Amino acid sequence: MTAESTLHLSQLILLALVYFKNKLKLALIGQSLFGQEVYSQLCKDGHRVVGVFTVPDKDGKADPLALAAEKNGTPVFKFPRWRVKGKTIKEVAEAYRSVGAELNVLPFCTQFIPMDVIDSPKHGSIIYHPSILPRHRGASAINWTLIMGDKKAGFSVFWADDGLDTGPILLQKSCDVEPNDTVDALYNRFLFPEGIKAMVEAVQLIADGKAPRIPQPEEGATYEGIRRKEDAEISWDQPAEVLHNWIRGHDKVPGAWTEINGQMVTFYGSSLLNSSVPPGEPLEIKGAKKPGLVTKKGLVLFGNDGKALIVRNLQFEDGKMIPASQYFSAGETSVVELTAEEVKVAEIIKVIWAGILSNVPVIEDSTDFFKSGARSMDVVRLVEEIRQKCGGLQLQNEDVYMATKFEDFIQKVVGKLRGEDQEAELVVDYVSKEVNEMTVKMPYQCFINGQFTDADDGKTYDTINPTDGSTICKVSYASLVDVDKAVAAAKDAFENGEWGRMNARERGRLMYRLADLLEENQEELATIEALDSGAVYTLALKTHIGMSVQTFRYFAGWCDKIQGSTIPINQARPNRNLTFTKKEPLGVCAIIIPWNYPLMMLAWKSAACLAAGNTLVLKPAQVTPLTALKFAELSAKAGFPKGVINIIPGSGGIAGQRLSEHPDIRKLGFTGSTLIGKQIMKSCAVSNLKKVSLELGGKSPLIIFNDCELDKAVRMGMGAVFFNKGENCIAAGRLFVEESIHDEFVTKVVEEIKKMKIGDPLDRSTDHGPQNHKAHLEKLLQYCEAGVREGATLVYGGRQVQRPDLY
Repeated sequence: MTAESTLHLSQLILLALVYFKNKLKLALIGQSLFGQEVYSQLCKDGHRVVGVFTVPDKDGKADPLALAAEKNGTPVFKFPRWRVKGKTIKEVAEAYRSVGAELNVLPFCTQFIPMDVIDSPKHGSIIYHPSILPRHRGASAINWTLIMGDKKAGFSVFWADDGLDTGPILLQKSCDVEPNDTVDALYNRFLFPEGIKAMVEAVQLIADGKAPRIPQPEEGATYEGIRRKEDAEISWDQPAEVLHNWIRGHDKVPGAWTEINGQMVTFYGSSLLNSSVPPGEPLEIKGAKKPGLVTKKGLVLFGNDGKALIVRNLQFEDGKMIPASQYFSAGETSVVELTAEEVKVAEIIKVIWAGILSNVPVIEDSTDFFKSGARSMDVVRLVEEIRQKCGGLQLQNEDVYMATKFEDFIQKVVGKLRGEDQEAELVVDYVSKEVNEMTVKMPYQCFINGQFTDADDGKTYDTINPTDGSTICKVSYASLVDVDKAVAAAKDAFENGEWGRMNARERGRLMYRLADLLEENQEELATIEALDSGAVYTLALKTHIGMSVQTFRYFAGWCDKIQGSTIPINQARPNRNLTFTKKEPLGVCAIIIPWNYPLMMLAWKSAACLAAGNTLVLKPAQVTPLTALKFAELSAKAGFPKGVINIIPGSGGIAGQRLSEHPDIRKLGFTGSTLIGKQIMKSCAVSNLKKVSLELGGKSPLIIFNDCELDKAVRMGMGAVFFNKGENCIAAGRLFVEESIHDEFVTKVVEEIKKMKIGDPLDRSTDHGPQNHKAHLEKLLQYCEAGVREGATLVYGGRQVQRPDLY
């Protein structure tokens, strides 16, 4: 053995000693997927799990923790109970002591464990509890966090004692509660992933002798019991936020309910309504002072403070769940006849059901998924198996809850296959204005995965009309969660959706259709551009919108003409070899556009992106989001599949920065300042070396000599400076005029400027509308002041026009 190999061996031995140093023999007591993940991570960390104590099989199916332990060769014990009449069962105690555990770990346990078992190991027992103790002791802690409207949620890992969740704290972690969080949302976002890490961290602290024991204070302690169905009835004489907290705190178990038309109806999917109440059909609800409204978005409910909330889904006493928007048409469904291809899909799904419901001898039309023993984790398995085995067919968990019987489920699947749900699911909540002799209808929400939706945290901001300073509407302010949802939707559409399988000619057809819709709606789009950006209507009609239409038609023609190349390899004899280049789409592209030409900049960047077969997430400028959102509506009407186009209004610092950092984005295009461009390029490089295209600041000069046609030079110079109010990426930032004609040139320019009409952009005679937004106007004024201060002569203008707002 060489000296070098001896060194390597000693290093491996040292690593092994470090790995196994301060590791414990553990007994895991509990169940569930959470318990399984804690078990797996503890094993990976080198701890030895000497026994797993879990619940008996249910309907012939073992608990996930038992399955993982059995697969790993860990002894598994399945006791229905640990004690009888207050005394520990002797055989159970003996089986437990036989494994010789040094610490009991209870990640999630529904059984009562006797104190002699709790205190038996050298280090005692630790328990995971999903609240910030001493608040919300008891078995429904997550529910009560939401019911009580807590602004913080979290979990505790504590030392077990003879009280109910009263033992000393080992560690705690917390997170913010978002306005529309549900039990599932909190659990999946924080309590589940961070709880697993915390349990593993707690075990290692004990192994290292560093685990604290912090007594729980009695101040602030609360205890709430298990939520039962009979306790979950809604009391209506309360503010909307309290009603919302009650409903989301009981979602999915046991479900908040009320009485409608003589039967119990349970509400799911509550969110606060921050926009105007959409039109709908009244629905009388027992105990409610004001009827609910069945709308296209769901069932709108009203609090005693006049504010509103909306619920997405309703469940009846027989277990059937429907979208709340379909309450009045719930009984109108009919059985459709299946094609041969759909029959094949149904047979595949029947096999999947049989695999999950292993205790059911035969899957029949009347077989109910949940009444046959399926649990929430089986829903995830069902959706994923169908996606894998049925050609990428993407269902949602809610589809299973809404069609629990096999026959109903197949009908829902067939509807998905036929695309029957797509048109019905496009719900647009407009802000409407009577302006420019027309009714302008403007979407104002994020557009993600083919749907308009409020920001995840419910935040909005005002978009301002620069003509008079009024608020046009409140626009959704995209959060990091919204960006991640949009990117995930775009990635799924590219990798698994119809768009990725579509041939190039069909892509072109959709783009031509979108161009036609832009042209059909050009007057409305130009009006929105005038309202939101201050663009002169006539210019917006010709340039902002007209060039956008032309751009989409141009790139639509490119879709089936993108080709690679072949190159012979001369070195080979005979010359029969070659290399070839195949051009393929990148994947998800991010686009961040400026405010000077909101729709045209969108068209220039997105049309090429889509023609090549990519999907996109686009962030419009924060001050001019409305034509981008109208474009999203038209893209859906054109037939673009869900997830291909996503629009997220909001700030560059939050949404834009997240896009530049996101690991699933393959290319980013940005138009804006050099300073921000540098930051974006850095973030793109550090994150995943994504491709990046930057169009940044410039200072274009126009040089005029004394042999020019002076009148023509004046017109061209003015156009270069004042076109689109000077808000132009190719504007002449500097004019150099030969000295011999300087004074005459300036005189002619002033004469022409005095003829220009500054005014309302919707007035057809206006030449120059308001500047886009306040910060830009102030920057222009600062430049004028700086020029005078530094010695320039101010010949004309240079100040804000004496009329309201940004002229």
